[in-house]
Amino acid sequence: MIRFTRVNEAISGTLARLVVKVLRLGSKDVQTALNVANFGVDSSPIKGMVAIHADTGIEGETIILGYIKPDAIAQPGETHIYSTDQDGADSFRIKLLTDGNAEIGGNADNATRYTPLDSGLQAFKVEIQSELVKIATGISGAGGAYTPGTLTVDISGSKIDNIKTP
Repeated sequence: MIRFTRVNEAISGTLARLVVKVLRLGSKDVQTALNVANFGVDSSPIKGMVAIHADTGIEGETIILGYIKPDAIAQPGETHIYSTDQDGADSFRIKLLTDGNAEIGGNADNATRYTPLDSGLQAFKVEIQSELVKIATGISGAGGAYTPGTLTVDISGSKIDNIKTP
């Protein structure tokens, strides 16, 4: 039998399992159930969420199949991965949109591709260096002295190796 229950508490279980306390048929009907999730998803519900609670066919063993999010905002075809604070307000969200774009934590700015950015900056540095040589030649021709320094551009600290793009 599948029931809708309310989460009372999430408890770190033994054997790295998440056990959830639910209020089944009233405040005195507190039961524990094993939290079931998709492979690769590790999350813990907040108190008050509505859980889908089901029997397993083994006496005394029940599971939580999922949760109902009353304020879901994903549009048809989208997938959102999110976390919340203890009150259920979004704290971070990753959106995979139907147009093939992704938003990580918002959409106020753009990410950049490191390799083309670095290549462009290095080419610009070469152009500036050659202009400085021309300036030095002009100053020398007018009787002055100027020796251009060597420019360096290093953006390696901005590279994020564990996030890749096409």
